[in-house]
Amino acid sequence: MRFCRNPSLNLFHFIMDHKDIRTLKLLEEIEENHVQSQRELAKKLDISLGLVNSFIKRLAHKGFFKITTIPKNRVKYILTPEGAVEKTRLAYKYIQHSYKFYKDARHKFRKLFQKLEAEGVSKIVFCGASDFAEIAYISLQETSIEMVAVFDVLKAGKEFLGYMIADPAMINSFSFDKILITSIDSQQNIMEDILKECISQSKIVTIE
Repeated sequence: MRFCRNPSLNLFHFIMDHKDIRTLKLLEEIEENHVQSQRELAKKLDISLGLVNSFIKRLAHKGFFKITTIPKNRVKYILTPEGAVEKTRLAYKYIQHSYKFYKDARHKFRKLFQKLEAEGVSKIVFCGASDFAEIAYISLQETSIEMVAVFDVLKAGKEFLGYMIADPAMINSFSFDKILITSIDSQQNIMEDILKECISQSKIVTIE
């Protein structure tokens, strides 16, 4: 069972140590025999080839997996019982952190939407088609506020929560009261893109 998606895209790596996330990802890949080369692994973990090399050596030294060259000239990584135990421990830790993040995010979104609803906000758009946006959408269902669009420059044209994701350049084509930035790792860039469309900063809301 896989618990970890690409750590460069997954919002939970903000609350769980990067090394633990990478270790879990690596052990998952090894268990499922997906590690074909260190270069491929570097791409999946979104880290440098040199860092992958030292990372693999460190984990192998701890006994989490064995490295063989059978057949010749082909490296194969084999998960050890110690590695399986460590993967289970990290997966459990990941689930704990994920659940805590979800609860905290739900609480913050609930407070934010109650405040906006009290201010008379009835229509909102999301900027950032992410896991964070999904949590925001769930929380929004507890209010009378309607989400009218989702914007994401990298995912425009794809579907998200039943909506067709639009390019932020089209934001003025929609009628809304507030814009909620639902991306964690690129909030400042998104904010700048929105302001370029002559949108008042008072219409933009974020959550920490």
